[in-house]
Amino acid sequence: MIKRFSSLFAGHIDLGDIGQDATPANERFYSDKELATIFDKTEAMALAMDKLGYHALWLAEHHFQREGYECIPNVLMMGLHLAHLTDRLRIGCGFNITPMWHPLRLAEDFAMADHLTKGRVIFGVGRGYHTREVESLGGPMLDGDANREIFEEQVEILFKAFHQDSFSHDGKHYTLPARVPYRGYDLEEMTLVPRPLNRPVECWQPVVSATQRGLDFMMKHGIKGIVGGGSALMAQSSITAFQEAHKQAGIDGPIGQNLCLGISYHLAPTREQAIAEATPYFEEHAKMFAPLGFLGPMEDSQLETLGRRGGFKDSGLADLAYSCERGAWYCGPPKGFVEFLQDIAEQYPGLEDVNVQSAMGTPQSVILEQLQWFAEDVMPKVV
Repeated sequence: MIKRFSSLFAGHIDLGDIGQDATPANERFYSDKELATIFDKTEAMALAMDKLGYHALWLAEHHFQREGYECIPNVLMMGLHLAHLTDRLRIGCGFNITPMWHPLRLAEDFAMADHLTKGRVIFGVGRGYHTREVESLGGPMLDGDANREIFEEQVEILFKAFHQDSFSHDGKHYTLPARVPYRGYDLEEMTLVPRPLNRPVECWQPVVSATQRGLDFMMKHGIKGIVGGGSALMAQSSITAFQEAHKQAGIDGPIGQNLCLGISYHLAPTREQAIAEATPYFEEHAKMFAPLGFLGPMEDSQLETLGRRGGFKDSGLADLAYSCERGAWYCGPPKGFVEFLQDIAEQYPGLEDVNVQSAMGTPQSVILEQLQWFAEDVMPKVV
């Protein structure tokens, strides 16, 4: 049963020109003043969502994106700020990319945010997908096995630090505490100061490839999963695999439990109008994410075509109408979205959380309009 609605915002500024005939993704280069508009935009979303009764605004950690697509480098700092502007809205870390952090600094920062917001920041971890970000900040990304390895060790450390009065760790990448003398004794254990206010810590992670190793790791630590909305295509196979991992871990419950589904949407009086209005946003989303593998495998020639102004139509990528047909998007009137969500609730009876979000490139005014329309004409008829 769906109980909570949230929204994911990856952090794009209002780009100006949008869609297949607009500036190619790699040619966008905004001034610092333009990039800094992301703060007012995120504040506006949070204030509106708080008044409209949304559960959470999920934000994404990204770095160095002069192209204007994902411009929030520290979601914990942003979450702390937004919590002080709002009354009830929670702020989700979707996600803290651990290979770009020292795990103890991340643990300390979250614990402080947990105290200072009285539990309104939701913790989340991810492995990353931008080589420019992860590799530049000292983590492995090109080597997928190394990325997975360090991520798992970091998360082990995070949970030790969160939940144990004192702890030590001796792994491949970290020895904690450092084996040094301190004030007359040899260090053998340490304590996180402060530890989170609320324990055990609720933690979320994107479900992307849904490998057995990755799912088993999530079950081991009780990590919840987010499918869709930029982290993966909404796929029955990922949801089924997540449920099977629960069974193998001895966790009973209906399919959809401990999951949040992300759905891109655009409301309009008719399906045709909604698709027409949202197509430029969908195309901008594809220009940014397709080269990163989020829209399936692509040939070099396709990527080269997509990188040109007007190249979307010749790239071989499916259009927005197709994405609506396969359930990755909803476009149409509110009544149809209610039925769409009711069908999802029946298909996944354990599902309690849904993210609805506008696509990359959607202007602030449209995002706010869509959030209000959804909250007034869809949300009350589903929850």
